[in-house]
Amino acid sequence: MRKFLSLLLGAAVMAITSTYAQTECSITPKPNATIASEGSLDISRGLSLYIDAPKDEVSRLECAASEVGVELRRVKRPAKRAYLNLAVVEMSEIKGAEEYKSFDEGYLLNIGAEGVDIKATTAAGLYYGLQTLRQMCYAGSTIAACQICDAPRFEYRGILIDVSRHYRSVEFLKRQIDAMAELKMNRLHLHLTDAAGWRIEVESYPRLCNYAAWRTPATWKGWWYGDRAFVEQGSEGAYGGYLTKAEARELVAYAADRYMTIIPEIEMPGHSDEVIAAYPELGCTQRPERQGDLCIGKEATFEMMQAILDEIIEIFPSEYIHIGGDEASKSSWRECEDCKRRMQEEGLESVDELQSYMIHRIEKYLNARGRQIIGWDEILEGGLAPNATVMSWRGEEGGLAAAAAGHNVVMSPHAYCYIDAPQDAPPTQPEAIGGYLPLEKVYSYDPAPQSMAESVSKYILGVQGNLWAEFIPTDEHYEMMLWPRAIAIAEIGWSELKERDYSEFRSRAVDIVERMARRGYAPFDLRNEIGNRPESLKPIEHKALGKSVEYLLPSRYYGPQYAAAGDATLTDGLRGTWTYADGRWQGFLGRGGVDVIIDMGEVTHVESIAADFMQYCGPGVFMPCLVEIAVSEDGESWTKIADIEHEVVVEDVPSFKNFGWHGSTNARYIRYKAHRSKFSGFLFVDEIVVM
Repeated sequence: MRKFLSLLLGAAVMAITSTYAQTECSITPKPNATIASEGSLDISRGLSLYIDAPKDEVSRLECAASEVGVELRRVKRPAKRAYLNLAVVEMSEIKGAEEYKSFDEGYLLNIGAEGVDIKATTAAGLYYGLQTLRQMCYAGSTIAACQICDAPRFEYRGILIDVSRHYRSVEFLKRQIDAMAELKMNRLHLHLTDAAGWRIEVESYPRLCNYAAWRTPATWKGWWYGDRAFVEQGSEGAYGGYLTKAEARELVAYAADRYMTIIPEIEMPGHSDEVIAAYPELGCTQRPERQGDLCIGKEATFEMMQAILDEIIEIFPSEYIHIGGDEASKSSWRECEDCKRRMQEEGLESVDELQSYMIHRIEKYLNARGRQIIGWDEILEGGLAPNATVMSWRGEEGGLAAAAAGHNVVMSPHAYCYIDAPQDAPPTQPEAIGGYLPLEKVYSYDPAPQSMAESVSKYILGVQGNLWAEFIPTDEHYEMMLWPRAIAIAEIGWSELKERDYSEFRSRAVDIVERMARRGYAPFDLRNEIGNRPESLKPIEHKALGKSVEYLLPSRYYGPQYAAAGDATLTDGLRGTWTYADGRWQGFLGRGGVDVIIDMGEVTHVESIAADFMQYCGPGVFMPCLVEIAVSEDGESWTKIADIEHEVVVEDVPSFKNFGWHGSTNARYIRYKAHRSKFSGFLFVDEIVVM
């Protein structure tokens, strides 16, 4: 524990009492140093409020104090009884603060029989101390005496809300800011632009708002797999919307009152279908049909982006402007005369370097205006801009490489932080992008483990959860996907790793989501969580366990990204979870499908041969249309024992199906062949079970 605890060793003995347990378990994120004291404070008659803070911070702190849930009476001098005193002080006045890497957002909270003292070195610290007090007050009119010295582990604790795929109102965003702020989160990343719609007013290029912000049909899937058409604002059936500048400024001010920064994202050069639809001359082919990459060879592209960024920085005071930079196909650049000329003039050898040229140029432009760029980890390709910060999403590798090179990093790896995947048994959940990301796995993430060198970890700014909205059309669905997993992101960003325990956290999360539901939010019903796929919970014993498997298809029969345990996967006894990305499901991509032979080692009596497959239509995972099973005693003469046909249909709901044979036969060799359907895509299989 921290030196702060050892300084108060006598009081620490009381930390095992029930009073201590009630104090500790009522606060999320979990405080890093809590010591219980004897007694309690009666708040039923209200508290006298005194604030000693910079003048421009007093009104917002007073507003925050009013949300604690206690009747307050503002006083002009510190009260002596039944009080709440807030004070910005020097670091030397906060015993225990020196133990933290940074105490800029930290606080010292003391609760005694006569009142509450909260001290901090900044107004933000006082605000977070008030959030702790607020949560303690939920228990009733009496709160336990204690002392808490607390500060965040990371300076960046954020959530991305995607308003491009489906527009969200200012009121909706304010509700999420409220919930995030109570959990001491301090960054809201607004994904304002993408292929499906432009969502921020831009006066210099008005067609982005009156055309590229509106589409038919309303669902992203219907639009994406349809003609991807945009329509004029006000047209019959037009779906969409955008934040006016006045609304955006209102939202920025609302967040600032809660010590939260809004980071706007303006995508470039990829994910720009809507920009090219409105201004086709900025595409490489000057045709708007299904073009996603801006033409980097045209100077008009930079004129537009710079004009847009000028308007963005007038609205959003954040240090960082997110410029996307991810998933550009770059295919049109290879054939574009303008892009080829740019590459020749700048001495660029690849399209990766061409993208890097744009990122460098945009960074220089924003730096000259006092701002910094942040982008997804693809901005590493072709060379990273000098002052860029990287948001690592494809894994941790990009973030580690950037940090090792001295760049700041926000960790947001897909496997832990992409909360658009189902959080419970997918067949019971609304349609989603695919996979399975339960609360427990989110909570298990550590952005900077002890194994990370200090020379690298010092550049890890923090963590962010991302909620993309392709398959989330309604506000209620969005909140269900966001909460409670955003609670886990909040605790990862704030609490030290040694203070984290999932079973104890889950109990607190259940209380939080039930409290949110009473307030009118629509969180996931965590209390009735089903959990992981039952078949995956323990290894299965069967006759082919550990037997060798020969893959008959040419080259690498399974995709390297989904190799699982390699050639041992199909007989290792491990059944897959709800997601194909769990390292247990083996993914096959190619015309041949699955075609393997299991060598049982000797002739064996067999009564069952079966394997499970899954289907997630969104990411292109489909069932086989036919499974053939054959057996042989010598490897030369084969007898087909099963032809299992299956009609593959596109469905919104994920599904799992067992393809197997049951009977009686003898075999040393078993051939299992699964044919892909007309939909192509991946086939995923976890284990061929022989009984």
